[in-house]
Amino acid sequence: MQLTRWQRLGLTTAVGAVLAVGATALVVQALEGSADSAKTAQTTDAVAATDDPARVTPTASAAPVTVEPPAEPEPAVSAPVSAPVSAPVSAQLDYVAAHWKLENYNSAEWGILGENDCVNFASQAMIARGWVMDSVWSSAKNGNAYDSSAAWRSSTAFMEYIGQTGRATALTDQQRDQVKVGDIAQFDWDNTGDRDHTGIVTKVERVGDTISIFFAGHTLDSDFRSVDTAITVDHPGATAYYWSVP
Repeated sequence: MQLTRWQRLGLTTAVGAVLAVGATALVVQALEGSADSAKTAQTTDAVAATDDPARVTPTASAAPVTVEPPAEPEPAVSAPVSAPVSAPVSAQLDYVAAHWKLENYNSAEWGILGENDCVNFASQAMIARGWVMDSVWSSAKNGNAYDSSAAWRSSTAFMEYIGQTGRATALTDQQRDQVKVGDIAQFDWDNTGDRDHTGIVTKVERVGDTISIFFAGHTLDSDFRSVDTAITVDHPGATAYYWSVP
């Protein structure tokens, strides 16, 4: 079939239109596809940026952590405090400390009474404290201990002298709470009523309701001899007495 010139021209125009429309559709589809791809990429990137990373499920419990309590401060330890003593008592105790040993006896001035020098020494200590000799209680202080009065060198005579003059107050062993350093301790070893030994109290310890007393003396030479040991171990059943010196 042979087309006329106008028919060929119309067909050409129609085909061109069809081709133009198809090309346009392809362009639009391509643009839409690109937009969708970009949108999908953006969404994927946003999810990747905002989602939490995957967490690993623990397979074992964490070990417990021990918290040590704060250390308590060490309790303050108070050192024992000795009761203050007067100057006369201090001088008395200094004398006792210097001369209780046999090698340090002050024999040049007071002499030595053989194996019974306890009252001679106690009398010296009372002189160091400030007591003054009198006609009943005295020593020549010439190195001869026997050149002294009975009250100076006998425990029983010394007891009687103090009792008569009132220079000190008598205390029994049940009155230990009144005994103080510098007082005079006396002992009746056989409980016959006299006095067999004399010393000077050098320490008083109080622990609760228990009071322990210690004394210094000659024959037996001692600086801190326990009263309790003296009347229970050295002389079982003996009795202790004291003179509280003002």
